[in-house]
Amino acid sequence: MSDIKKDQKINIQLDEKTAEGVYSNLAIINHSVSEFVVDFINMMPGSPKAKVKSRIILTPEHAKRFQKALSDNINRFEKSNGEIKTNDSPPIPINFGTQGEA
Repeated sequence: MSDIKKDQKINIQLDEKTAEGVYSNLAIINHSVSEFVVDFINMMPGSPKAKVKSRIILTPEHAKRFQKALSDNINRFEKSNGEIKTNDSPPIPINFGTQGEA
């Protein structure tokens, strides 16, 4: 991304299926020295099973940029709509393949 000049336009295409989006109410984030892996999951209340709906793999630099962009957007949203309330529910035990807990 650093190779893109500020005045350069990027033509981004979005097909209909992708434009529909995927609902997620849980995200699991793991990382190594070279990448961050974000699994977006749809977990239904009362169901013992949940499926990963989308996996996004980012370089550490892009993960940091994503964090900043998301933070900026949350701040703008809260200025317009008020503070987003979160409840600090206990961690959900997760069976993710052979290991994992979040």
